[in-house]
Amino acid sequence: MLKNAKLGIAVLAATISLSSCYSYTSVVGKGPQQKQSVTKWNHYVIAGLAPVGVSDSKAMAGDATDYSVFTRQTFVNGLVSFLTFGIYTPTTTTVEK
Repeated sequence: MLKNAKLGIAVLAATISLSSCYSYTSVVGKGPQQKQSVTKWNHYVIAGLAPVGVSDSKAMAGDATDYSVFTRQTFVNGLVSFLTFGIYTPTTTTVEK
Protein backbone atom coordinates (compact mmCIF):
# COMPACT_ATOMS: atom_id res chain seq x y z
CA MET A 1 0.00 0.00 0.00
CA LEU A 2 2.80 2.43 0.91
CA LYS A 3 4.57 1.61 -2.34
CA ASN A 4 1.45 2.56 -4.36
CA ALA A 5 1.12 5.84 -2.45
CA LYS A 6 4.75 6.72 -3.17
CA LEU A 7 4.27 5.88 -6.83
CA GLY A 8 1.14 8.04 -6.97
CA ILE A 9 2.95 10.98 -5.38
CA ALA A 10 5.88 10.55 -7.78
CA VAL A 11 3.55 10.52 -10.80
CA LEU A 12 1.71 13.61 -9.52
CA ALA A 13 4.99 15.46 -8.90
CA ALA A 14 6.29 14.56 -12.37
CA THR A 15 3.04 15.64 -14.00
CA ILE A 16 3.09 19.03 -12.30
CA SER A 17 6.80 19.69 -12.82
CA LEU A 18 6.92 18.52 -16.43
CA SER A 19 3.85 20.40 -17.61
CA SER A 20 4.57 23.53 -19.58
CA CYS A 21 2.86 26.85 -19.94
CA TYR A 22 2.00 27.85 -23.46
CA SER A 23 2.76 31.18 -25.07
CA TYR A 24 2.05 32.88 -28.37
CA THR A 25 3.67 36.02 -29.82
CA SER A 26 2.46 38.14 -32.74
CA VAL A 27 4.36 41.08 -34.21
CA VAL A 28 2.41 43.84 -35.94
CA GLY A 29 4.22 46.26 -38.23
CA LYS A 30 7.85 46.76 -37.18
CA GLY A 31 7.26 45.47 -33.65
CA PRO A 32 7.55 47.50 -30.45
CA GLN A 33 9.27 50.86 -30.83
CA GLN A 34 8.52 52.79 -27.60
CA LYS A 35 9.06 50.06 -24.95
CA GLN A 36 5.67 50.70 -23.34
CA SER A 37 3.53 47.76 -22.32
CA VAL A 38 -0.04 47.05 -21.23
CA THR A 39 -1.01 43.75 -19.58
CA LYS A 40 -4.48 42.26 -19.05
CA TRP A 41 -5.92 38.90 -18.04
CA ASN A 42 -8.18 36.91 -20.37
CA HIS A 43 -10.96 34.94 -18.70
CA TYR A 44 -12.04 31.47 -19.85
CA VAL A 45 -14.11 28.71 -18.26
CA ILE A 46 -14.27 24.94 -18.73
CA ALA A 47 -10.54 24.40 -19.33
CA GLY A 48 -10.33 27.36 -21.70
CA LEU A 49 -13.11 26.24 -24.02
CA ALA A 50 -15.54 29.07 -23.37
CA PRO A 51 -14.28 32.68 -23.37
CA VAL A 52 -15.92 34.95 -20.82
CA GLY A 53 -13.80 38.08 -21.18
CA VAL A 54 -10.94 38.32 -23.67
CA SER A 55 -8.73 41.39 -24.02
CA ASP A 56 -8.68 43.29 -27.32
CA SER A 57 -5.03 43.63 -28.31
CA LYS A 58 -5.77 46.32 -30.89
CA ALA A 59 -7.51 48.44 -28.24
CA MET A 60 -4.64 47.76 -25.83
CA ALA A 61 -2.19 49.06 -28.48
CA GLY A 62 -4.15 52.29 -28.82
CA ASP A 63 -3.02 54.37 -31.79
CA ALA A 64 0.27 52.47 -32.19
CA THR A 65 0.79 50.83 -35.58
CA ASP A 66 3.92 48.91 -34.55
CA TYR A 67 3.58 46.57 -31.56
CA SER A 68 3.81 42.98 -30.38
CA VAL A 69 1.21 40.83 -28.63
CA PHE A 70 2.39 38.18 -26.17
CA THR A 71 -0.28 35.82 -24.82
CA ARG A 72 0.68 33.19 -22.29
CA GLN A 73 -0.42 31.15 -19.32
CA THR A 74 1.71 32.39 -16.45
CA PHE A 75 2.49 30.44 -13.30
CA VAL A 76 -0.20 32.39 -11.45
CA ASN A 77 -2.71 31.69 -14.24
CA GLY A 78 -1.86 27.99 -14.05
CA LEU A 79 -2.13 27.99 -10.27
CA VAL A 80 -5.59 29.59 -10.41
CA SER A 81 -6.64 27.06 -13.03
CA PHE A 82 -5.32 24.21 -10.87
CA LEU A 83 -7.07 25.48 -7.74
CA THR A 84 -10.40 25.74 -9.58
CA PHE A 85 -9.95 22.28 -11.17
CA GLY A 86 -9.92 23.87 -14.66
CA ILE A 87 -13.33 25.47 -14.28
CA TYR A 88 -11.74 28.94 -14.52
CA THR A 89 -8.68 29.10 -16.80
CA PRO A 90 -7.16 32.57 -17.22
CA THR A 91 -4.34 33.65 -19.53
CA THR A 92 -2.36 36.88 -19.69
CA THR A 93 -1.88 39.14 -22.71
CA THR A 94 0.83 41.81 -22.88
CA VAL A 95 0.94 44.36 -25.69
CA GLU A 96 4.29 46.10 -26.04
CA LYS A 97 4.29 49.27 -28.14
